[in-house]
Amino acid sequence: MTLTAQDILDVLKPVEDPELHKSLVELNMIRNVKVSDGAVSFTLVLTTPSCPLKAFIVEDCERAIKMLPGVKTVEVEVTADTPAQKSAPGRELVKGVKNIIAVSSGKGGVGKSTVAVNLAVALAQAGSKVGLIDADIYGPNAPTMLGLAGTKVAVRQGEQGEIIEPAFNHGVKLVSMGFLINPDQPVIWRGPMIDGMVRNFLYQVDWGELDYLIVDMPPGTGDAQLTIAQRVPVAGVVIVTTPQTVALSDARRGLKMFEQLGTKILGIVENMSYFIPPDMPDRKYDLFGSEGGQKAAVELGVPLLGCVPLEISLRVGGDRGVPIVVSHPDSASAIALREIAQNVAAQVSIAALS
Repeated sequence: MTLTAQDILDVLKPVEDPELHKSLVELNMIRNVKVSDGAVSFTLVLTTPSCPLKAFIVEDCERAIKMLPGVKTVEVEVTADTPAQKSAPGRELVKGVKNIIAVSSGKGGVGKSTVAVNLAVALAQAGSKVGLIDADIYGPNAPTMLGLAGTKVAVRQGEQGEIIEPAFNHGVKLVSMGFLINPDQPVIWRGPMIDGMVRNFLYQVDWGELDYLIVDMPPGTGDAQLTIAQRVPVAGVVIVTTPQTVALSDARRGLKMFEQLGTKILGIVENMSYFIPPDMPDRKYDLFGSEGGQKAAVELGVPLLGCVPLEISLRVGGDRGVPIVVSHPDSASAIALREIAQNVAAQVSIAALS
């Protein structure tokens, strides 16, 4: 019996994506199947470069194919093609952007911007094309955290008005109010001006082609949140909190606001879960309580995307403009943040393909 490409597709039909729970063949993730004298090769097209189960999927495919008589070798080329979110009534797509992810918090001081910046960089490290909007108009900190403080972005004239060229560092494109004002200049604006600037950051920036556009929201439930939730098809929102009771209470309010606006909740990130002393890396101290994020996730019926410990190097990296996933990739915080990036990407793919 001579093996054919269809034989390979048939034997792979029962193999499912472990997160989407659908057949790889039905999802068109198996492409370019070739069979020659017992040598089988094909391309496995994942839904995100950040897929944490890549190795397991490849093993499942190889195991299924080797059950066929006559198979001598199996060669799998792994690539990724991130699915795009579908448009929604009353919401305008951002040209070239496949998925918009909001990172929000109910209150300030919980490390939302730290999570947003490291999430963006971790996704870029995994091979995704990533942009970041610093939508915290009153307190734009992303330029400092990405090592872009003092950068002046170029503005050119386009067919529909001025076009901003985003800054770029650590694999991430960035726009921020911090690029448009002096370092000590306060932004004293009312709601309509905030709405206008957020819309400019969405539609008047030359983003190019992006797999993910991360939006670092201001804390609370105000104008910027309404603009993002009501004007663009958001893939979902990540809620950042600490284990502290007051932070969790505010996080719940923020989560409920997005739910009322019809925005998918991708999950909760518990930041500052515990403190790791630099001179005693094996010790952990629950400075802000423990397991608050886990309890909130269970109560609210959303995933817990991960828990990030509090380390001095995490703060230092933000101050120096070198995110911890770059400066200390083997640290507990960096490992947690990369896992969170993988989980976020998985949730986005599920939302896009469901």
